[in-house]
Amino acid sequence: MPLHGSIMDFFTLLLGVMVGFGLGTWERYRLKSRLRPLLTSLPDTAEVAQSLSLTSLVRREITYLSEKCQAYQEELELWQYLMDQSPLGYLRIDADNYLRWCNPQAQQLLKIDRWQPDQLRLVLELVRSYELDQLIEKTRQSQQNRVEEWFFYPAPESVENGQQSFALSSRLLRGYSYALPQKQVVVMLENLQPLAELTRSRDRAFSDLTHELRTPLTAISLVAETLEKRLQNPERQWVEQMLGETKRLQYLVENWLNLTAIQENPQQFLQYQPLELRELIFDRWQSLQPFVQRKPVRWQYQGPEEVRLEADPDRLMQVFLNLFDNSLKHSPPDGLIEVKVQYLETKAVWEIQIIDQGEGFSAADLPYIFERLYRGEVSRTRQGLVRERQGSGLGLAIAKEIVEAHGGTLTAHNSPVTGGACLTIYLPRKKT
Repeated sequence: MPLHGSIMDFFTLLLGVMVGFGLGTWERYRLKSRLRPLLTSLPDTAEVAQSLSLTSLVRREITYLSEKCQAYQEELELWQYLMDQSPLGYLRIDADNYLRWCNPQAQQLLKIDRWQPDQLRLVLELVRSYELDQLIEKTRQSQQNRVEEWFFYPAPESVENGQQSFALSSRLLRGYSYALPQKQVVVMLENLQPLAELTRSRDRAFSDLTHELRTPLTAISLVAETLEKRLQNPERQWVEQMLGETKRLQYLVENWLNLTAIQENPQQFLQYQPLELRELIFDRWQSLQPFVQRKPVRWQYQGPEEVRLEADPDRLMQVFLNLFDNSLKHSPPDGLIEVKVQYLETKAVWEIQIIDQGEGFSAADLPYIFERLYRGEVSRTRQGLVRERQGSGLGLAIAKEIVEAHGGTLTAHNSPVTGGACLTIYLPRKKT
């Protein structure tokens, strides 16, 4: 009986070994049948697949993947080196606003000195810039590329005695933002401060020159006025023409000096007081009636009866005089100039739109219309309409500087309804 039991145990063990071996062989066959198509996917492997064992194919595939990974790593290091050497600042921000990477140029532009590549820090912890934060958030929300310019003011720097020194200098930056997958955002930063300083230096030199022109122009004007009273025609007509040109130059010089004064000391330039804007708008339009009679143009006001705010009335009069004069120049006879006023609760500002039925701004002119001494192309007329008066190219620039000195903005585009120019002013209700 014990012998019979031993034989049965032996056969049971043998059967188990055979079943296990069969299952192992079957699983190995299945594994080979699955791995071989994957391991022979390379073009140069298909030819030798039948002569190589599965182990050799695995080694071959591992070697290939290692070489590929190394090539990608070298490519990544090359791109990282190029970004580190780039004159543009580079920031990569993830969906949670953590700074994933920035190059040395970005660290220098934004004064980032507390970030390391192996650390996760919020952008707002490293850079106190509302404009940069808004650029990132708007890009993430819209999933569209954006371009913004702003002045960046570095945070106060610590000194040894524990006090802080506030950096008064700022730098003009231009940011290009790009939306990436998984709500990541890349921002490229361009330093426009050298260009801004060059422009400021040019404007200062030109302002010094125009200041020196005031005395000789005044002398020429006095001499011309004296000669005008003593001469007869035709000599008197020549003197009158010279006097007119002299006064035009004096007006240009005064406008340039006013524009420079606004830019250098905007707050000192303004005298705030409560005012009623609707009354001011009507008064400025009435002052242009002599020109309206020469070229009849209709005028319409749409808005509340009372528009209260705190501002400098004299400077706002200059703003509306320049804007009305611009619309009047480009309006056709019997055209309509509309003034639309409304209060925007969400922004706490008054919106004033001045819309004409003229030829509108050309695409080439639109980016430059608020620059000093810029005048649009001569071809900017409606069906051969000849302008009776040519501006100095400073009216819109002065208007923009005055509005921005009040903490507002002045923008320009073409009206989709009339096709003419639409100048939009945003003014805060109270002094900012």
